[in-house]
Amino acid sequence: MDAVVRMGEAAASGTTGHTLSCIGLGSCIGLAFYDRRSGVAALAHVMLPEAPSADAPSAGKYADLAVPALVDLAVAHGAVRPRLEAVLVGGAAMFALNGTQDIGSRNAAAVTEILALLRIPVRAQDTGGNKGRTIKIDVSPEMTTMVREAGRDDVLLFGDAAKSGAPAAA
Repeated sequence: MDAVVRMGEAAASGTTGHTLSCIGLGSCIGLAFYDRRSGVAALAHVMLPEAPSADAPSAGKYADLAVPALVDLAVAHGAVRPRLEAVLVGGAAMFALNGTQDIGSRNAAAVTEILALLRIPVRAQDTGGNKGRTIKIDVSPEMTTMVREAGRDDVLLFGDAAKSGAPAAA
């Protein structure tokens, strides 16, 4: 199964061989959760830092609602909450107007803040800059995660072969 997670959506899988991806992340954040012991991965495509209300119709669009919902989705697929690890991709300055509306950095900051409150460690990230990115997760015990910046080749961001002990920033 290949699942392309579009803006405001999320997906999860615990089946080896499945692929989860977010294509064309600009200012949006592709937030991935992993429970490597259970073999579960979950991915959300977060568009904005904060919902206008707690009952926003598309909760997956907003970091403050999407992050807890992604935790629930991962757990529903077999992840164990205390073992979740996070990877963030995206958050580029695609629509900065005089430096005041950098939605990308605001998205990254909002997601990171919520992860800290939930005590979910960020194991790797590729955020910022001004180019779009794509994230692709191969669901497996290694949870190989590739990122591609526009105009570049795929780079291993997370997985057994990557240096996943400390966050990496682009």
